[in-house]
Amino acid sequence: MKSVIIRLDTINDVKSFVNTVSKYDFDVDLISGRYAVDAKSIMGIFSLDLSKPIKMEIYADNCPEFLGEVKPFIIE
Repeated sequence: MKSVIIRLDTINDVKSFVNTVSKYDFDVDLISGRYAVDAKSIMGIFSLDLSKPIKMEIYADNCPEFLGEVKPFIIE
């Protein structure tokens, strides 16, 4: 499992992010405060507070291709 912090600022960011995550068969969760949602669920993501950074948990051991695709959303 790997965790990174992401930011989704616009509706287009959310749509692009969900389309990217949905291409992969492993699970990805987004955690904001005490809420956790499936990163493949656009409705779930919109239920989070998107004004703050969100923790993304990736349930895969080796996922460099995925991390490369979501790199625009990752904040360091």
